[in-house]
Order: sequence, then structure tokens, then C-alpha cells
Amino acid sequence: MAQVPQTFFDALAVRTWCGLALRALGRAREEIDAINVYPVADGDTGTNLYLTAESAAAAVEAVFEAHDAHDSGKPTLADAARAMAHGALIGARGNSGTILAQLLRGMAQVLAADGETTHTDGEGLRFALRQAADSARQAVAHPVEGTVLTVASAAADAAGGAEGDCGTVARAAYEGARAALAATPGQLVVLERAGVVDAGGRGLVAVLGALVETFTGQVPRAVPVVSDPEHARVAGDTDTASLAGSAELLAAAPDDCADAPGTGGPAFEVIYLLEADDTAVARLRRRLDGLGDSLVVVGGDGLWNVHVHVDDAGAAVEAGVEAGRPYRIRITHFGLGDVHTTGAERPPREPAQRAVVAVVPGEGLAGLYAEAGATTVLARPGEPPASGELVEAVRRAHAREVVLLPNDADLRHT
Repeated sequence: MAQVPQTFFDALAVRTWCGLALRALGRAREEIDAINVYPVADGDTGTNLYLTAESAAAAVEAVFEAHDAHDSGKPTLADAARAMAHGALIGARGNSGTILAQLLRGMAQVLAADGETTHTDGEGLRFALRQAADSARQAVAHPVEGTVLTVASAAADAAGGAEGDCGTVARAAYEGARAALAATPGQLVVLERAGVVDAGGRGLVAVLGALVETFTGQVPRAVPVVSDPEHARVAGDTDTASLAGSAELLAAAPDDCADAPGTGGPAFEVIYLLEADDTAVARLRRRLDGLGDSLVVVGGDGLWNVHVHVDDAGAAVEAGVEAGRPYRIRITHFGLGDVHTTGAERPPREPAQRAVVAVVPGEGLAGLYAEAGATTVLARPGEPPASGELVEAVRRAHAREVVLLPNDADLRHT
């Protein structure tokens, strides 16, 4: 069914955009995973973006449901924008998801600046896109061109030169992002050698395409994902035919890709939420920057999402403890068969016959379960894990059979 265009950027437009972005990322998820070669070729960028968007959309829906339940009218633009940003922050996954969360937070800072306003226009959207790009770049310790940051900046630049309503501005941002995405292989050698565009940038283009659809009711034109002209395919959000071609190109990529940026790096990805003040976070940034790479710290107002690649995962968590209160700690070993494997052979990790995924109520229990070989999902009192978190944990378990231990009667039918 065709999308009814929104005239202004109000709370309903935020809700519509989040829903459309989630669906667009769902359709493009496997395609984006397949072209994920930077900063680590672990094939999860599409999944991480989807889970981040899912958390943002769920938070916005919760705001609307709360207003309906109390007969308090509709939420304001500020209510919806803040919910979107908070949901993305607490649900961010991976390097790409963390940056997407900061992009949405940057937009929310502009959209929610006047807490009582009901809507904004094209000019407000231009400012929001500029703030999004600038804040995301500031959140990354060492910005690299040819990534989602480049695509976001191009979108903001193009939007800044557009005059008109939200639909006109959104379309300009989309076209600017689309052009920048096509140029990413010329900016990062690892992309050029693999013959693909940047996966995170591809995800952002999908999100901006959803923004165009929100304000115009039209699905924008398709996005090229493979840069090799002999294997060129064009995939729109409704077409994943390029997935096989992308995977074939990555499999056939030269072994000297291992010498490109984004390879031979740290062994662990560490992610956690952190309650801390700005001064402590500034010290934390410096500490983590000395421990590893791919450092992204996003958030504010006392709540942060920390992402870093390190060899000493314990030191990264300890740095968080010194800064404040870290929780929802996730440590992932990149393992064999990923981009850190050296030599000509990169054997894929064989799935286990059976694995256990356990929902646990505390970090102490999470450690015990993990030592026993289980994949854990942390649930705090009153904060049950989202279905997307459970799905992502099952995926990480990488087994033919997965036993799910919900440890909560309310989760048995999730």
C-alpha cells in the first residue's frame, strides 16, 4: 500500500519514518551483511543497523501507546524525537549501529530544541541533518573517509543547498548520500579491492530513502552496491538479487585485502552502556583510544554507548568501571575465518551442533553462563530484552540447534 506523505516533520512523521526505515533495513539486511568488509569483515553491518533501528522504532511506538493509554492527546515532536534517539542509543549494535544512534541523536537535538513545537519544516530538517552528520563525526575517535561518515556529510551538504518543503530536502539528502556512497570504493582501498560500496553507508542510504518516502509517498531509485562494472548490479530496498553477486565478489577478492585498512586489527569487540558524566567520558575516550581502534562513544546527558575494538577486553571494561557504571556489556571475539585471519586461507567457522542462549538477570550470572559456554542476553528488572536481541543472540550462537533459556515466564511467548 502506498505511503501517505507527511507534510511537516511532526511526531507522526517520526513514527512513520522509523517504521519505514526498519522495513527498508529489513529488506536490505542480508545484502548489507554481504558487502561488510570495513572496519571488520564480520558480515553483520546490516543486522546491527536493523537491530538499532528496531530499538528506535519500538521506543517511538511506546511513546504513542503511553499517550493513548492516558488520553493525553498525541506526543509532541520533541517527545517522539527524544524517544527515537534514546531507543537507538540503548539498542545500538556494532560500529555502524552506534554511529546510526548518534546520527539520530543529532537530529533529535534540533527537532526537540523547542519542546512545545508541534512540527518543523524543510529548514528545520536541513539543520537536523547537518547536526546529525557533525555530531556523528565528533563521536568517532579517528574519522575515516569512504565510510558512513562521508555519506552522512554528503547528505547534509546536499540538503543544505535545497530550498523547499521536507520532501524536497529529504530527496536532496538522499541523492547526495547516494552519490557519495557510489564514490566510497575510491576512498577506501579495502572497498575497491572487494568491489563493493561501504556497508554502513549503504544502510544510511536506506534510512534516508525511508525519509523520502515519509514525505513524498514515493520510494526513491535503486542503489548500486557492487562497484565492479563487470559484476554491476543495482539493488533497491525491495530487491536483494545483488546479494549473491556481492558474496561471490567478496569470496573472490584478492588475498592482499588482508593488508588493507581494517585488517589485522584487535581480536575483540567491546560494547557497553555507561552511566557517567561528561568529564569522566572525556577521560574514558583517551584511555580507550590507547587500547584499541574503531572507538565510537555516543550519547550524552549521563548515558552513553561505548564501542571499541581491543585485544584486552578486560581493560576496556575496567576503563568503563573507572568512568562510571557500565552495563549491558557485550564482548565478541572476531574468531577464525574473519578479516583478522592471516594467510591465504580463511576457513568459515563451522556451526556447532547445539548451543545454549540464556537470558540472565545480572552481569555476575552472565559471566557464569558464559564460562559454561552459553551465549547470554542481559535483562535488568523491568527491562526485558527485545525480540531482536534474542534473535541476534541466536545468530551469534552459530549452531544448528539452539536451546533458549528465557528464565522468565513473560518471555516464553516472545
